[in-house]
Amino acid sequence: MHVNRSIHIIIIMVALSFLVNTMASAQQMVRLAKIKVEPKQLEKYNAALKEQMITAVKLEPGVLTYYAVADKKSASNITILEVYADTTAYKLHIETPHFKKYKKTVEHMVQSLELVDVNVIGMAKKPGL
Repeated sequence: MHVNRSIHIIIIMVALSFLVNTMASAQQMVRLAKIKVEPKQLEKYNAALKEQMITAVKLEPGVLTYYAVADKKSASNITILEVYADTTAYKLHIETPHFKKYKKTVEHMVQSLELVDVNVIGMAKKPGL
């Protein structure tokens, strides 16, 4: 009897943990930024982007993740995966001095920008990463 009760408690705890994690991720705001950079400005653009990303993750609790990748065939085509705790965190982020500095710095480097809000439909990663 005692073993069955312990197993039930463990199952309930695991299920609750899963539900809490699922609810938290449902509130998150996830966005793809698709950017075309002037090729001659790529090095300067990448430096400004990295500075902004590092600063935002360090200073803003609601900025959870950034992944910036460049197309292998055309390095000036950049896609950024942005994950925020929620839309409020995003709205706060775009008002910060470091984000405004980034936008001002790159305004003449960016040829096009497409922002796409997305829903996470699945995720897999190795433990500890």
